[in-house]
Amino acid sequence: MSTLALAGGGLSGALLVLAVTLPLVGLVPLFLCERRIGERSALALLGINVAIAVAIVIRVAEGGRALASFIGGWAPPLGVGLRADGFSAAMIGMAALVLFLTGIFAMTARDDVQPMPRALLLLLCLAAALNLAFLAQDLFTLYVALELLTFAAVPLVCLDGKKGQVSAALTYLLYALFGSVLYLLGAVLIYGLFGTLDMALVAARAAKAPGGAAFPAALALMSAGLMAKAALFPLHLWLPPAHSGAPPAASAVLSAVVIKAPLFLLVRLWADVAPPPLVDAAAPVLAACGAGAILFCGVLALAQERLKLLIAYSTAAQIGYLALMFPLAAAGADSQWGALAWTGGTLHLVSHAFSKAAMFLAAGLMAETMGHDRISGLGGAARLAPVSLAAFGLGGLSLMGLPPSGGFIAKVMLLTSAVQQGAWWIGLVILLGGLLAGGYVLKVVVIALRRPDEALPERRECRWRAGVALALALGAVLLGLLPLSPLGFLAVGRPLSWEGLSLAGVAP
Repeated sequence: MSTLALAGGGLSGALLVLAVTLPLVGLVPLFLCERRIGERSALALLGINVAIAVAIVIRVAEGGRALASFIGGWAPPLGVGLRADGFSAAMIGMAALVLFLTGIFAMTARDDVQPMPRALLLLLCLAAALNLAFLAQDLFTLYVALELLTFAAVPLVCLDGKKGQVSAALTYLLYALFGSVLYLLGAVLIYGLFGTLDMALVAARAAKAPGGAAFPAALALMSAGLMAKAALFPLHLWLPPAHSGAPPAASAVLSAVVIKAPLFLLVRLWADVAPPPLVDAAAPVLAACGAGAILFCGVLALAQERLKLLIAYSTAAQIGYLALMFPLAAAGADSQWGALAWTGGTLHLVSHAFSKAAMFLAAGLMAETMGHDRISGLGGAARLAPVSLAAFGLGGLSLMGLPPSGGFIAKVMLLTSAVQQGAWWIGLVILLGGLLAGGYVLKVVVIALRRPDEALPERRECRWRAGVALALALGAVLLGLLPLSPLGFLAVGRPLSWEGLSLAGVAP
């Protein structure tokens, strides 16, 4: 068991609490100050959120153990604990960087493209909700985090108030509420079985007394709810219209970070809470959903005629790779191949966030420059929006799994683990998914490099905003410099446990 650092009154504990509360402070200037001051204050707080995330990553890496803090000094099961291990620290760092860069993109947008105060307000709400989702250890607190995330994300879909956006937002809301009901029902069942909702305590008590058929039913309900929120196949129908119709900055954060929180919790549920026999039974089902997402949504992406819809279906396809991780990590949990699959799945989450944010921002700029986002009419986009096209292409490089990119490293890890464990069908799905991604990315790039069929508009891309998209794409590429081996950082603090935690000064 990993020994945790009690951080209730120290710097580490302050970092965990600030990660959740500080973004909300930025809401005050947006309401009370002049517009420009409020925007700059909000952006500054998004930058401070990055600094807090980096500090958490450094302390976890240097200490080699998870950080923990108890709200109000009360330890579980009476209190609520915040905990940052290697996995959650990596996700916090990724989300903070994406939100900050997207905030910069939003600040530089013209007023007739996107209403800035509302956008930055929602980005701050997203930052607080995401950090809580990545740090909280109580299943009900996680439910609250998911609801905060939903009610900050849904307005992003209809930020411009257009009729199609409102319809897509309502569809998203219905799916999210459906997922919330299923998740909450599962949490109620677990509390009735074990008398606690703390994940570490639930895992410990379930290992001793599984609770018959009720515990698998609870996990199934919660998993279905998280799949609906994450748009994992076959519950993906809300995602393409919601993400493709939203403004560019909103699409970027929705696709890059919002759906990552329920995926993160799905991993937590089956990697850290469920006992091994249940994991062995559920892993093939989750992998089948992942394979369906990669193949079905990949084909649909290839058939799209609008650029943003293509990227949206690509998002639904790419999240399927994480689901392929479950049988690989479960089958070899104590082996190097299981650890390799775990690292590959986590790295895919991070690299996908950077690449997809870059592609949505780049697509928005190309559509703004060309006056439309029809793929067939993008001829000449390389002349009017060269930086945006470069960002799109580099982001697509990671989706295809080509070197050098984070997507390449992640998919090679998953493929190697699949081959070494004899899961040939998973390896085949990974290869087919890469071919489909190559098809729809190259389809856009080739057309954009062609000479235009008609006169081009007298517009040019905003280079500053295009530079933000390019920075995100380069982030996905730079992840390809990581070694092709399990990362020890991601194993810090696993499995979940409060064991070894000094309770000095903590209320009983």
